[in-house]
Amino acid sequence: MTEESTTRRRLLGAGCATAVAAVAGCLGPFGSVESGAGEPDGSAERSLRFTLSPRSDNLRDRYVIDLADARSPDAEEAFRTTLEGSTYTTQYRTPFRSTPDDPTYVRADGTYYRAGSVVVDEAAETRPVLRLRDGTRIDDGGDTDVDAVAVEELPQSDQRAVEIAHMAARARRNEGGVPWGLVQRGGYVYRSEGAVETSRVLSEDGPDRVVYRETEYAVEVAEERFYEPVHRATVEPVATSPERMEAILRATFVDARITRDALSTDESEVLRSARGGEYEETHPYSDAYRDVVTALHERAYLDGNVESDAFSDAEHGTGTVLYGDEYYEYRLRFTSSSGA
Repeated sequence: MTEESTTRRRLLGAGCATAVAAVAGCLGPFGSVESGAGEPDGSAERSLRFTLSPRSDNLRDRYVIDLADARSPDAEEAFRTTLEGSTYTTQYRTPFRSTPDDPTYVRADGTYYRAGSVVVDEAAETRPVLRLRDGTRIDDGGDTDVDAVAVEELPQSDQRAVEIAHMAARARRNEGGVPWGLVQRGGYVYRSEGAVETSRVLSEDGPDRVVYRETEYAVEVAEERFYEPVHRATVEPVATSPERMEAILRATFVDARITRDALSTDESEVLRSARGGEYEETHPYSDAYRDVVTALHERAYLDGNVESDAFSDAEHGTGTVLYGDEYYEYRLRFTSSSGA
C-alpha cells in the first residue's frame, strides 16, 4: 500500500521530446519491429532471420571500465575506499551500477577487480513524487493562462522530472509502453537532495501552471514513503594478467562457441551470409541452418513456433558467440513477407 499525502494540484504543460515510450509500444515479440512478426495469418510467410555483428577483438575492451568513465558518480570513491579496507555504502542505487548478471570489472595497478555490492541494511525515506494528470493540447496560437510558466524557465532537474512524468501520463492514455526504469509509481521520484532544494515545482510558491510544448497537465505532487536498500561496496581481485581476465570474461559472457574447422560447407555459408548482412529461411529449416541454431544453443527456435513459448529471458534469441577467434553478437528474430 502506498503512503501518500497530496499537497496540491498544478497545471503543467508538457509535450514529449522523447520517443522511448512510443518505441517501446511498437516493438513486437523479442524486439521485432517487423509488421508481420508473430504467427502467420495465411497472407504472410514467416522466416527466421539470423544476423551476426562483429564486436571488439577482446572482451576486456568492452567489459573492463575506467573508473573515470563509470556510470555511477560514486564508483571511483567507492573503489578506492573499499580497496583501502574501509566501508563505503550507498542508498537505493548500487555504488557501481552493477548487477549479478552485469558485473563491473576494473583494472588498477596491474590487477583486475570485480566491483559489486551487497545489501546490508534498509532505510525508510519520504520523497516527493510528481505525477501529471489530464493533459490538454493547446491549439496553435491559443492563449495560455496568465499564471503559466514555460517549462524552460524551470531548473534543469524540474525539466527532467516533467519529461519523465509526462511519459507515465501519456502511457495511461494509449497502448504504448513506458520506461519503468525512469518512471516510478506512475510519475517521477525526486531522490537527489540537490534537486529537491533547487526545485521550483516543489516549492510552496511554485507555479500552478507550466506550459511545455503546447500541452498542459494537471500536476499532482505527493510525499510518499519509500523503503530503500543500503548497499555496501565490494571489491575482489580476480586476475593479474590480461589473458586470465579474458578467460574470466569468456566464461561469463560468451553464450556459444563455433569452431570453423568443424563446419560443413553449407553451415559455413549460413554464417558467412549472416556476417555479411543477414540470413533467413522459412520453416522447416535446412539441416545446415538447424545445426547453426543448435550450435548457438537456441534449440527452441527449431520448432518454428517459438513466439508461442513463454520464455522468462527477455533477451532470448540474442547473445555473444565466439566464432573461431572472433567475437560476434548474434540475433534471431522472426520476420514476415506478404504472399503472392
